[in-house]
Amino acid sequence: MLRPFMLLGLLLVFPNSPVLADDAKSPGLIVVSTDDSIDFLIGKELVARYHTGKDVAKPYFWPLNAPGGIPVTRAWPMVRGKSGESNDHFHQKSAWFCHGDIIPEGMKLRHHIKGIEGVDFWSEADGHGRIVCTGRRDWKDANNPRHGFVMSTNEWRTADDEKVLDETRLIHFYAFGDARLFVFDIDLDASVCPLTLADTKEGSFGVRVNDAIREEKGKGKITNADGKTGEKNCWGRISAWCDYSGNIDSKSAGIAIFADPKNPYPSCWHVRGYGLMAANPFGREKSGFPDMKGKKDLVKLSKGEHLKLRYGMLLHKGDVKEGKVAEYYAQFVKLK
Repeated sequence: MLRPFMLLGLLLVFPNSPVLADDAKSPGLIVVSTDDSIDFLIGKELVARYHTGKDVAKPYFWPLNAPGGIPVTRAWPMVRGKSGESNDHFHQKSAWFCHGDIIPEGMKLRHHIKGIEGVDFWSEADGHGRIVCTGRRDWKDANNPRHGFVMSTNEWRTADDEKVLDETRLIHFYAFGDARLFVFDIDLDASVCPLTLADTKEGSFGVRVNDAIREEKGKGKITNADGKTGEKNCWGRISAWCDYSGNIDSKSAGIAIFADPKNPYPSCWHVRGYGLMAANPFGREKSGFPDMKGKKDLVKLSKGEHLKLRYGMLLHKGDVKEGKVAEYYAQFVKLK
């Protein structure tokens, strides 16, 4: 359960949320909670559903719809048997946050996955870890009808249900006229023991895009903040943001992930032509990221230490230029 002082702190931190000029065109947002999920709506239009039920391996968003109800992420495996849809990488469920190898120093682990020294929260192979939602609260911004937020407390646990760390995840939802923006304030707390966030490409803030806009076998395009395009030029590179966009049922739309420049570690992009796009602040030389060549300094947390990260997820109309991704990134940085 979230303590009352947490809510008071939120109200003090977010008294006047800035908005884009075209925000007046957008109807008010609605946040609806059930036992297993939270719906984010603009008027009657479902933008996203956040799944937190006891049976999920980790919380995830699905569906995710750009303006006009355009689904920008893959439906499998939540929906089975959809004609022509890919069915690889079962664990890549639409949109999520985790990491593929977290080492709880001093904790004896009974389950091991090949190639993983600690606990794997990325895959769903036998022996994987789970991120369990232990509490949720949602609020509307009294000063801005097009801003709401949800706070969840999560425990990252081993396959034996032993807690490895605590997480507080604050999710903001902004309803703009031509885009929808989610902002994630993530606080990882090494409450149990010292932690090492190991060097693996399998992380961390990821999405699996709609097959129609993937680079391979689709008509999509990968673009990063530095103007580079395609997997070959964007994979493993440090950049402020990365976008995946294209035509879905004859409508142009896309999804972008933003990395806050104030994050303590920059993000390399684990972005693939088959449809994965993930911001990874923990991968180093072993991951093979070109921009981490020669770097072996792993992220470590002492017991009781916190690591705070901030990411954004933009659902937009049009391609990277028409969707004003660079402009929205500039707004994201200011939304404090």
